[in-house]
Amino acid sequence: MVSTALLADIGGTSARIARVDAGGQPYDIRVLAGEDFPNLEALFGHYFEQTGGTRPDVGVFAVAGPVDGDDVRLTNRDWRFQRPALAAALGLGQLAVFNDFVALAEGVPTLGRADLVQVGTGKAVERAPILVCGPGTGLGTALLLPQEAGYRVLPSEGGHARFGAVMADEARILAHLVRDLGSVSVEAVLSGSGLVRLHAVLSGEQCSSQHIIRSALTGSAAELESCNVFLRILGRILGDYALLFDARGGVFIPGGVAAALAPLFAGSPFRAAFEDHPPYTARLATVPTHVVVHPTPGLAGAAAIAQRLLAAT
Repeated sequence: MVSTALLADIGGTSARIARVDAGGQPYDIRVLAGEDFPNLEALFGHYFEQTGGTRPDVGVFAVAGPVDGDDVRLTNRDWRFQRPALAAALGLGQLAVFNDFVALAEGVPTLGRADLVQVGTGKAVERAPILVCGPGTGLGTALLLPQEAGYRVLPSEGGHARFGAVMADEARILAHLVRDLGSVSVEAVLSGSGLVRLHAVLSGEQCSSQHIIRSALTGSAAELESCNVFLRILGRILGDYALLFDARGGVFIPGGVAAALAPLFAGSPFRAAFEDHPPYTARLATVPTHVVVHPTPGLAGAAAIAQRLLAAT
């Protein structure tokens, strides 16, 4: 009988790896930088060397890219693998691979109050769609659709919708990005690299996203302004998506950039921009928005999927 599963949340920047058993709580958690490894076989080999123990027979991997079959390619890292070949290389009898925001969405129902920071007011409508969308290396998007028992997860590539400007500073940002990138996606602005681009346009300074956020948290004016513009745009886009999917069950905002910015949401234009969608401003005012601050929400979702697989074996 299979009793443990190997979990992985493989992003464009970092990979979070763990095991899970019948208890449902991930353990042996490691966070590894993707740039330190040439491929996934080396990454998992390092993990097994660090943690030891019997290798699981079942794997549940969440990857930052579309999953349409056995040939999987990450969007923001030059990694590609064939699911059966990777399973064989890792000694896995069964390997399930999902888009990372599918796993994040699966994890949302398992999150507790301490894992979330609510921004603004609003109360979720029971059995209504739930939007999961947030900035990290890219801008991931998924939807939780209510079913008779639980939810069905609908993956999306909403981060690759085209970006449009509403205010003068956004038009300035867009003009610069069109010159540099050509066609501009939403995630070209709403991501870690997007924050870097936005700050460079507004301030003329080239800094890492980590530096921008750290400086904003300590009150540095230029960086704080850039973060406020970023959060205003994020609020507007999430308001757009909430209307597209009638997500009155709430909006959950995961991602490393969102979690790092969590202390700034309340004092920023985020919530006002989220609601400012006439004639539906009053409707959006009832939709709650939550920043996900759980350290490994993708692993929580992968663990929920693994529990179902373990129960079926």
